Amino acid sequence: MENTRQSDTDRSIRHASARRWRDGSLEPFADSLAVEEPLEIRLGGRRFTVTMRTPGHDEELAAGFLLAEGFVNSPEEISEVRIVPVRRGAAQENVIDVILAIPAGQLRDRLRRNFVVSSSCGICGKTSIDAIERRIEPIESALRLGGASMLKLPAMMREAQTVFRATGGLHAAALFSAAPALNGAGSGIGLVLLREDVGRHNAVDKIVGRALMDRMLPLKNAILMVSGRLSFEIVQKAAAAGVPILAAVSAPSSLAVELAERVGMTTVGFLREGGFNVYTHPERIV
Repeated sequence: MENTRQSDTDRSIRHASARRWRDGSLEPFADSLAVEEPLEIRLGGRRFTVTMRTPGHDEELAAGFLLAEGFVNSPEEISEVRIVPVRRGAAQENVIDVILAIPAGQLRDRLRRNFVVSSSCGICGKTSIDAIERRIEPIESALRLGGASMLKLPAMMREAQTVFRATGGLHAAALFSAAPALNGAGSGIGLVLLREDVGRHNAVDKIVGRALMDRMLPLKNAILMVSGRLSFEIVQKAAAAGVPILAAVSAPSSLAVELAERVGMTTVGFLREGGFNVYTHPERIV
């Protein structure tokens, strides 16, 4: 099929006329806005769910969502992630169809189980955490990272946020790798992948989906950082990918901290110039 889609960056930005108040009057100017559009995810041609997201890396978003929510367990269970074609070979920009290699009975069980868990989230935190803990392997990682290395992450993430610089309207998730040194601490930390989206959870799904498709899981030597706060959902997605250290520029929620403690994840909040807070498993920060 001929690829008629725009680049991911072009699809993420839309230009609009606006007025800026300055010196007592409104002056016209052309502004750049972050795009927000619905994405329909289908399973085998049948409508499964719709999420609001910033266009780009939609295949990653679909794959990451399915893994993080427990509908698939490995890349082998995803046979194909495809753009749905329309007339003359063009693609529907906002529809993704995922073909799963899962027996029908197992798929029905997973759909039933995970829809029940999703409906309980926020109503019964213990029910949600217990269900996630049963399907996610405890995080086992020898990764240790120095505090000085942690402080480098925000600037590295901001430098790579190209669409945010143009619009000021997107969240980001950044995946970093740390090469282990002889003393066990991270030596030479580098940015592996960054994704931007109007939703923090979507940005994380895109990171997880790329790692799944590239067979990088579990991410035992990785650090994941997100803009904004750490929610229960973000910890759940990072845990599904086996991330040992999860950081954010803002605060975690109580349920996020509880889940991270149970699965063995180090959580870092308020990571900004000069310092940060460690909420769970501080032994990985040296």
